[in-house]
Amino acid sequence: MWRSMLTTALLMLGMSPALAADVPPLVTADWLAQRLGDDNLVVLDVRSGIDEGGDRGSFEAAHIPGSLYSSYTDDGWRETRDGVSGLLPPISSLERLIGGLGIGNDDTVVIVPAGTGPTDFGSAARVYWTFKVLSHDEVAILDGGFAGWKAQGHEVASGTSERPEFADFQGQLREDLLATADEVTSARERGSQLVDARPADYFRGENQSPAATAPGTIPGSRNLPHQTLLGENQQAWYLGQDVIQSRIREAGLQGDRPTVSFCNTGHWAATDWFVLSEIAGFDDVSLYDGSMAEWTQDEERPLAVAKRGLGKVLEFFGLGS
Repeated sequence: MWRSMLTTALLMLGMSPALAADVPPLVTADWLAQRLGDDNLVVLDVRSGIDEGGDRGSFEAAHIPGSLYSSYTDDGWRETRDGVSGLLPPISSLERLIGGLGIGNDDTVVIVPAGTGPTDFGSAARVYWTFKVLSHDEVAILDGGFAGWKAQGHEVASGTSERPEFADFQGQLREDLLATADEVTSARERGSQLVDARPADYFRGENQSPAATAPGTIPGSRNLPHQTLLGENQQAWYLGQDVIQSRIREAGLQGDRPTVSFCNTGHWAATDWFVLSEIAGFDDVSLYDGSMAEWTQDEERPLAVAKRGLGKVLEFFGLGS
């Protein structure tokens, strides 16, 4: 009853009931289709070559009607400093990037990944986290991305998008969402939860990213592999909301403890951050954008690798240290 009364009141005021309330962090294609064309709604396509997701040419060939394009990998959403890749750029740079897309502080932004793989979802999650770090809360991710939009039979447009008028976007840094190497060290000492978003072979030290100078993980970390949180349906990748809680339980994570997510360069970690903070409702989750690329630069910082040989046998019988 009250919902219909609220909708009527908003229409009388000339406001869109779709965007009057807080936008959920993850939206469906049907949700978005019903709201295309609403005032202050920006659909931001961030496809890139990750998981063969495409590029600007792919966007111009087919995209959600009215959407804008910005390459996640090429347009400055992350940067390299002091030999560490994947870092959050300065706030002023992000303000220029977002304002140049015509996005203002009053806009609601729906981020559209390619939807072609689990690593691709991290692109949307990282851009989502960036908006949140800048204190812009009206932001969401399209579950299934553009691949899901097409698979569900929604309208597709082609051609170049109209160049938007520059907007005066102002960001305010939320330091609680961003962890530094020193803060990760302090988090270890305080017993906070450190969550390694990489696949298990990276976590165990059996595989190593070129971005890191050594294999292994931060001692005491729990492993929540990012790719286990998504699943494929009709060639589109969706967040597996039916398995999230079981994955969290398997990792031994608790929602009321301070938590830091990391990976190699802060990309896969964005998926874990999004799931823990925005979907599972953990109280205090930050993302370490430097991740193992930065952590392994300093030989004084500790690393842990899986026990091998006799160590594994002793550990199996409860005799390992």
